[in-house]
Amino acid sequence: MTKSSKGILAGRSRNLSRHHKPSSQRVRDTIKNFDIGERVAIIPKGNTRNIPHPRYKGKVGVITERRKNGYVVEVNAMGAKRLIVVHARHIERV
Repeated sequence: MTKSSKGILAGRSRNLSRHHKPSSQRVRDTIKNFDIGERVAIIPKGNTRNIPHPRYKGKVGVITERRKNGYVVEVNAMGAKRLIVVHARHIERV
């Protein structure tokens, strides 16, 4: 019998924490505005419910469109260009 998965964040609490304590969320982090074509870095912060996959941590990409509270970011990852949806609080200008 094989062991079932414990999820994509299993065993990563140390990697995702910032100096072993979660970062504080500010209102200005939630209401960030970006333009299409702007270069951004993906930096997971705070709440673990809506963070992007850990493989995209620190990646730099280009915003291609906006979707409600998030942005579609084109990132080079794993040898191919990928489109991922990231909440505004998890991206920063480069």
